[in-house]
Amino acid sequence: MITYGRLFIGGSWVEPSDPELMDIASPHDRSVVGRAAQARPADVDRAVTAARASFETGVWRLTPPVERIALLRRFNALREESAEGIARLISLESGSAAWFTRAGQPGLTRQANAYLAAAEGFAWEETLAPSDPASPVRSVVRREAVGVVAAVIPWNSPFSSATSKIIPALLAGNSVILKVSPENSLSMGFLAELLERVGLPDGVISVLPADRETSEHLVSHQEVDKIAFTGSTRAGRRIAAIAGEQLKRVSLELGGKSAAIILPDADIEKAVAGVKFASLLNNGESCIAQTRILAPRDRYEEVVAALKELVESLRVGDPSDPDTFIGPMIRPDQQQRVRDRIRLGIEEGARLVTGGPQIPEGLEKGNYVTPTVLADVDNSMRVAREEIFGPVLVVIAYDDEDDAVRIANDSEYGLSGGVWSADEEHALAVARRVRTGTVTVNGASVGFDGPFGGFKASGIGREYGAVGLGTYTEYKTITL
Repeated sequence: MITYGRLFIGGSWVEPSDPELMDIASPHDRSVVGRAAQARPADVDRAVTAARASFETGVWRLTPPVERIALLRRFNALREESAEGIARLISLESGSAAWFTRAGQPGLTRQANAYLAAAEGFAWEETLAPSDPASPVRSVVRREAVGVVAAVIPWNSPFSSATSKIIPALLAGNSVILKVSPENSLSMGFLAELLERVGLPDGVISVLPADRETSEHLVSHQEVDKIAFTGSTRAGRRIAAIAGEQLKRVSLELGGKSAAIILPDADIEKAVAGVKFASLLNNGESCIAQTRILAPRDRYEEVVAALKELVESLRVGDPSDPDTFIGPMIRPDQQQRVRDRIRLGIEEGARLVTGGPQIPEGLEKGNYVTPTVLADVDNSMRVAREEIFGPVLVVIAYDDEDDAVRIANDSEYGLSGGVWSADEEHALAVARRVRTGTVTVNGASVGFDGPFGGFKASGIGREYGAVGLGTYTEYKTITL
C-alpha cells in the first residue's frame, strides 16, 4: 500500500494539521490501495505564506528566465524517466485504462516542450520604437510574474492538468500552490517528489490534496494573486465570482459537450474509428470528449450501426489490463450519475442502440458502467445538452451542412469538436464556422503550440504554448 503521511508545502514535506489519513479506493474493486494526508485551511495558510515570502524576496521571480527554463527542463526529464510508474499510479487511483495513461506520457513531454520553447522565444522585455518619430520618450515593455498562483485541477488526467499550469506559472517566475483532488493523492504525491528533486527555491511550490471547502479557502485567500482552474462549469462560476469580488486574475478551463460532425462525404468506417478515441478517451471522463455525434440524415442509420459495432467491440474491465479500453468511473457517485443520465435519455425518447444503465456483468464490485449509444436524439434533450462525463454517445441527425453547424453551435459549451470529411479543405471551412475553442479535422490530435481553451461556458482564457505562458504574466511599461 502506498502512503503519503505528510504534505509537500513550500518545497518540504511537513506534518499535516490533520493527522488523519484518507483511504484511497480503487475504482476497479473499491479496495484500499493507498492512504494520504489531506490539506486543511491551516495547511493552505502555511503554503500561501511560504509562496508569498518567496515571491516578495524575488528568490525565483528574479532568477533569469534561462535558469528557470533549465530547472523546468530538468523536471520534464525526471518525469519522462518515471513515465511507466506514473501511468500505473493514475490507472490505480483513477481507473483510467492502461492504454490511455501510457499513451498520454509522450503527450506530457510535448506539452512541456511547447512551453519551454515558448519561454525561450518569449519577449520578456522589449523596447518599442515610437510610432511618432517626434516623440520624446521610448517605451520598455516587460512581462513579469503575476505573483502567487493557486492552480486547482480535477481528478481526470491529473498530470496533464498539472503540467498545463505549474510549468508556465513557474517559467514566468510565479510561486505556485497546486491544489489537487483527493482521489489523485498518490500520483500527485509522486509529482511532489519529482518537484522536490528539481531543487526549486524554498516556498516556490506546494502540492496539496484537499476537498472543495479547503479549495475555496485557497482561491479566496487574500494573498493569492491569480487562480488557474480546470473543472466543472458549476465550480468555475463560483470561482469566477470569487475572483471578480477580489479582482484576482483568473483563467478557467471548464466543461464541454462537444460535437463530432460527420459530413456526407466522410468515410464512415474511418470516422467511427476516430470517434473511438475522440469520444471515448479516458473512459469518457474527458472535458474534450466529442460525445454528440452529428450524422447526415441520409446516412444516419449507417453511422448508428457503425457506432453500435464499435462500442460493443470495446473491452470493459480492469484498467491495468492492456486489453481493456474502458475502465471504471472514478467514484460510485459518478458511476450512479452516468447510469441516471442513460435512464434519463431513454425516458426523454432516445432509442437505446446498445448499452444501458445496467452494470456490466462480473464487474459489480467496481464503479463500472456499460458503454452506451443513444440514437434518435434531439439536440434539445438533456442528454444532448448536459455533460455526462462517461462513455455515453448520443447520435443526432442533421439535414444539411448549415443545420449541422447550427446544431453543433447550439450548446452552452464551446470547448472542443471535430469535423470528418473526404475533403480536408472543406472540413477546415466547416471547422471555422464551429463556435468552439478547439476543432480537430479527421481525428487529428490536439496540438500544444496553439492556445487551448473554451468559448461560452467552457471557460475564460487559454492554455498551452506562448499564449498560455503569457497568462501568468503582467505587462509593465517603463517610459524613458
